[in-house]
Amino acid sequence: MKINYRQATIINIVDESPAVKRFYFKFPETEHFDFKPGQFVMIDLPIDSKITNRSYSIASAPGNENVFELIIVLNPTGIGTPHMWENFQIGDTVPVAGPIGKFTLPEQINNDLCLIATGTGIAPLRSMLHHIINQNIPHKNIYLVFGCRTTQDILYKLEMQELSSKYPYFNFIPVLSRPNEDWTGAHGYVHHVYEQIFADKRPATFYLCGWKNMIMEARERLTAMGYDKSQIKFELYD
Repeated sequence: MKINYRQATIINIVDESPAVKRFYFKFPETEHFDFKPGQFVMIDLPIDSKITNRSYSIASAPGNENVFELIIVLNPTGIGTPHMWENFQIGDTVPVAGPIGKFTLPEQINNDLCLIATGTGIAPLRSMLHHIINQNIPHKNIYLVFGCRTTQDILYKLEMQELSSKYPYFNFIPVLSRPNEDWTGAHGYVHHVYEQIFADKRPATFYLCGWKNMIMEARERLTAMGYDKSQIKFELYD
């Protein structure tokens, strides 16, 4: 299948954490970049590899402009992200294809939503959350269960805390596997958190994004709880 790339300009780069950057892109030749929350783009890189493109979920919500955000973690042993860290600068243009993917919201949200993420897997879920808020889409409760190692790994921490305070229906629950002594929130892994929230087996739709092991285990646990596979959407980040 032929991939159609367009030139996108990097308009901003923000250090989210020591190993994570937020890249903001703009398509200069068009007024709008239409995509569905949850979709991803592909970036083609000038690297020495059989596969030169890399896929990244869009972290921003659709809007009335042609700007979109990607949040990317550095893989020191890889080829793609070290190239970005060393070479990407504001003003550069890079080939970008998309939007791509079916990891998207239903037309109508009739049940509670449980968004479960690890690492930069929060990106498409953040896009979904902001889209629901921005478009005032009817919905029920929304839970974002975010598995991280330490507090510095909680991407979008302040933003999510503010949204949780502002909107009573939104619950942000970071879960740390390596918490420090001052941490008073959930610790361990994400599984016991969503199992406790949905112990009543009420109707819900689950969106999983992040590390493969987390997703595989979550799918098994949710089906064991009685949820149908059609209620469990997922996107692998490994």
